[in-house]
Amino acid sequence: MTMQYAEQNSPVPIPPAESGLATQIATPWFKVSDQTLQLEGLCFDRDGNLYFLEVFGGSIFRLDPRSMKLSTVFSLAGRNPASIKIHKNGQLYISCLGDFTRGGLLICNPDGSQQRTILQDYVVDDIVFAADGGFYFTHFVGTSCEPTGGVYHVSADEVVTPIMEKMAGPNGVALSVDERTLWVTETSANRLHRIDLTADGKSIAPYGTSVPYHFTGYHGPDSCSIDCDDNLYVAMYYQGRVMAFNRLGFPIGQFLLPGRELGHHLLTTHPMLVPETNQLLICTNDPVGKNGSWIFSAEGFARAHQPYQFK
Repeated sequence: MTMQYAEQNSPVPIPPAESGLATQIATPWFKVSDQTLQLEGLCFDRDGNLYFLEVFGGSIFRLDPRSMKLSTVFSLAGRNPASIKIHKNGQLYISCLGDFTRGGLLICNPDGSQQRTILQDYVVDDIVFAADGGFYFTHFVGTSCEPTGGVYHVSADEVVTPIMEKMAGPNGVALSVDERTLWVTETSANRLHRIDLTADGKSIAPYGTSVPYHFTGYHGPDSCSIDCDDNLYVAMYYQGRVMAFNRLGFPIGQFLLPGRELGHHLLTTHPMLVPETNQLLICTNDPVGKNGSWIFSAEGFARAHQPYQFK
């Protein structure tokens, strides 16, 4: 008997353990470029503008969802920016991969003025703010056989404290609604970490670490974000989909990009809910099909969590 390929011999088949999850097909929302741009860092400001970036070219974009007008605000060419988060004071905090051995965190005004850089000894991939004005960041280094990365806490006065080290490419980071649980995706080890924090948020609670999920397939989990019900959304890089997990790390659903079964729109990097709605935006690009760079839309499980910047 000759074995038969499943799913039209797709390069990215859905693993059997995930094929029964609640599934939604995302729809095109905005085409950013005809070029293949590594889009990342979806983040809304208080006026409803969407900021995001292109990693390898360094462009910082702003999209007005009312007019759907896209503008390039400024450029960080050569710094390989990886995420944007907006502080309560309105400043942009832009994670920079740098030369992939040293990067940093760039802090500036929304127009790119008054720039300063901290954490220059780290390859900063993503951050998430806490209510006290501090934040957590991932140091995106390490391989599956040499785990040298980690996740760290930075206080409001910029004191760095390690939370977890010896990680293989820690990437996305998110904080639960009550700020007692830290989520970290470990790209090069294909793992999702759930970390229970002490009351001060600067260390791990007793018996506070677990790996509730091991991902399957190439390449691995990327950026992540939460909704107001503490569900976690994780972009699956080179799989053209986003997976959703409940507050304990059990998978509850997935969002697929159209054409992924043929190899299109696979470079999915970041899911983010539109403030005050359950609209989930997903950025990606399509090096296989040459269909450019896009933001897709789907319907999340719950409304967006109101993050630090809006409180």
